[in-house]
Amino acid sequence: MMALAVAAACPLAIARTLHPDSTGLGTHRQLGLPPCSSLALFGIRCPACGMTTSWAHLVRGEFSAGLKANAGGFALGTVCLVTILVTFWHAAIAKLPGRKWALGLAWGLGISLAFAMLDWGWRFFSGNG
Repeated sequence: MMALAVAAACPLAIARTLHPDSTGLGTHRQLGLPPCSSLALFGIRCPACGMTTSWAHLVRGEFSAGLKANAGGFALGTVCLVTILVTFWHAAIAKLPGRKWALGLAWGLGISLAFAMLDWGWRFFSGNG
């Protein structure tokens, strides 16, 4: 169970070491990753554009900027934070989380994906990115 907490904490810890890019995307370049192929080839942001930036804002408590960078990334980062808290809570009370927790985690991941796609669709069709 603690492996789940570590898996959720690692990307948040990495995001804390990054400085959010002022453009709202591109923070991932600090990790040595290439630019977004969709943006470079077609001039269109992909659904993941701004996700690393949203996490970098989230771990700094800059919630508005995180949502603006990528709503799906912000939701996914929030799911990771909740996962860490719930995992440590269950470790403290020495009880394994039940089926409801697994279902809640699945819903959280699904909602994060839906937010990412809605955010991307909004940007694509409104011409805002």
